[in-house]
Amino acid sequence: MGGDFGPSVTLPACKSFLDSHVDAELLLVGLADALAPAAQWPRCKLITASQVVTMDDTVEVALRRKRDSSMRVAIVQLKADDSGAVAADACVSAGNTGALMAVSRYLLKTMDGIDRPAIAAFMPNIKDQFTCVLDLGANVDCSAEHLLQFAVMGSALVTAIEGRAEPVVGLLNIGEEVIKGSEVIKRAGELLRGVAAHGHLNYFGNVEGDDIFKGTADVVVCDGFVGNVALKSNEGVAKMMRSMIRQEFERNLFTRLAALAAMPVLRRFQARVDPRRYNGAALLGLKGLVFKSHGGADAFAFGQALARAHDAARNRLLDGVHDRIVQTMQALPPADGASVAVAA
Repeated sequence: MGGDFGPSVTLPACKSFLDSHVDAELLLVGLADALAPAAQWPRCKLITASQVVTMDDTVEVALRRKRDSSMRVAIVQLKADDSGAVAADACVSAGNTGALMAVSRYLLKTMDGIDRPAIAAFMPNIKDQFTCVLDLGANVDCSAEHLLQFAVMGSALVTAIEGRAEPVVGLLNIGEEVIKGSEVIKRAGELLRGVAAHGHLNYFGNVEGDDIFKGTADVVVCDGFVGNVALKSNEGVAKMMRSMIRQEFERNLFTRLAALAAMPVLRRFQARVDPRRYNGAALLGLKGLVFKSHGGADAFAFGQALARAHDAARNRLLDGVHDRIVQTMQALPPADGASVAVAA
């Protein structure tokens, strides 16, 4: 029900996802009338909710006043019953990001050893691959221990989604030298180097903003303020490139002919930087898999978010995060009040 377009986008995306993923089942949560077109779909169950969290609703409204919202009912499907069984393995929403994080954290709680959940997403790089970046907006102020936890969770995500056994982790900074950056960043670098020395993380060192797009590291760690700026800047560049290509094509006969000749190359480039391809940000650190689709996603982009959540569930991302947290946190002494107790 969420996002800028609601069921007019999400339902076609869900139908396409079911057609291309014959091993998947979907639970569609929303208002009864909105779900009616999917009533006869195979491998699909409808779950009705009487309320919808709007994009303008505050966290308080989502948590306290809309207890039967589609967002909340969907997240409840991830909670284990008395026997330990769950109705769903992952949840995908295009709705209000703040509300989704708050409701997810309230209902699912954070994993042992994780103080704060983080938003992680993939950005394209020049290697025709993706760089995982986190946090992208959930935590503006982070301690060094939080950044270490983000590194561990991001590493587990890349292993689960991309199949890279030992992803390279970089710490976003204003320079490569270890003496640069704030005290928090320098302390985070020390923690990351210490974990790497024990063989629990493949830590590269400090990276700069352009390294995200060079593919220098598989995982780039930063606080939510910096990460969100990087994400929005990347989306803005992609939009600017599409606009420039269109303007050059329309300018005059010469540029139109030149654009036509270069069109195959331009289309391939445009496809590589298309934000829709990497839609679907993981809310890492929760006791359940929750993925956030961009609110303005079209059917193709929302389908990408569904596929990413499906891959994460199929490859047991939660188990991967837990195992890496156990290995990493037990190698460090408690520091600065951060939670490092882990239930093995």
